[in-house]
Amino acid sequence: MKKFLEKYQTDLLDSVIPFWMKHSPDNEFGGFFTCLDRDGSVYDTKKYMWLQSRQVWMFSRFYNELEKKQEYLDLANMGLRFIRKFGKDPDERIYFSLTREGKPYFYQRKPYAAVFYMLALLEYYKATGEKTCLDESVELFWKIVEWIKNPQLMGRATLEGQVPMSSLANVMVIASMALELIHIHKDPRYKQIIAEASAGAEKHYDTEHGVLIENVPADGAEVENWPETRFFNPGHSIETAWFWLDLLEHVPNPKRQQMALNTIEGSINIGWDDEFGGLYYFMDLEDKPTLQLESSMKLWWPHTETIYALLKAYRVTGKSNWLDWLEKVDAYAYQHFADPKYGEWFGYCDRRGNLTHTCKGGNYKGCFHVPRFLLMSTQLISNI
Repeated sequence: MKKFLEKYQTDLLDSVIPFWMKHSPDNEFGGFFTCLDRDGSVYDTKKYMWLQSRQVWMFSRFYNELEKKQEYLDLANMGLRFIRKFGKDPDERIYFSLTREGKPYFYQRKPYAAVFYMLALLEYYKATGEKTCLDESVELFWKIVEWIKNPQLMGRATLEGQVPMSSLANVMVIASMALELIHIHKDPRYKQIIAEASAGAEKHYDTEHGVLIENVPADGAEVENWPETRFFNPGHSIETAWFWLDLLEHVPNPKRQQMALNTIEGSINIGWDDEFGGLYYFMDLEDKPTLQLESSMKLWWPHTETIYALLKAYRVTGKSNWLDWLEKVDAYAYQHFADPKYGEWFGYCDRRGNLTHTCKGGNYKGCFHVPRFLLMSTQLISNI
């Protein structure tokens, strides 16, 4: 544990945080550049709202839980002012991307940009006590709950051939928001939301494989031979499993706790590439072809989530088998993704582990998965 603690602290403080602090802030227009090449140079000036909000959350969290450095709070404030000024449409929905100056560029009719916007507001409120952030965050949370229940509210058409599905992503994002709110804002409904999310995760649990599948027909609906219902994302299954363990701290259930632990183990066993190492990005649970052409690639974030999940499983059980996998996943991640020359991590490798992109950030990779896992892992190891 001491070895990993020192490694992750050093990576966070000497490599990852300095990279984003140096290269990401847009001091002219506000917000952050996230499309950064290996050396931090900007190759796309657009502002992607997932990542703007995630970076506000991350630097607010640094201020709240790492060190009360004014630089952290200043960066969070700069990002928050930008997203609050430009990030929403007249119906309070969150854009997917903006121009550098803040003009709307693209709208994705999904709730996830709003999820990270909501979490950014809440974490900034924790840092500053600015009540308007709390009020806006709570109001947006309940809107997101309704948007997930009824996607038509976001402008998504319901078509005749569509089958109602439960999405693992929706279960997880509702859980992530409720877990943050329950500690800050007094409302008994949050515990009910957490209980529903825990039950929702169980609906996605595949007992045959011991993993969480992405899509489950809702209300007993039947589907044809569709890949959506065989779709397995090892990294997402593992990330949801550690969220599930967090949920169960509020609504204990020994059966579901074992399911969550089984999910971490089963997802690694199935998702790990025995020939070249690393976790596959996407898989079909019946070994049929996937629709996604990038399925065999190895991405950074499933490995960060797996390291944290393994530490969490070790803390819950005290069993050393989790540490065997931790050594293996950590070694692969640092060999293929960490960049000792310029800092931060690369994001994308082919199946054999060769880099496919030199970038450190893009329209989905930003200041989030790597620093989050490093911060939370050091906290968890310290508790262990």
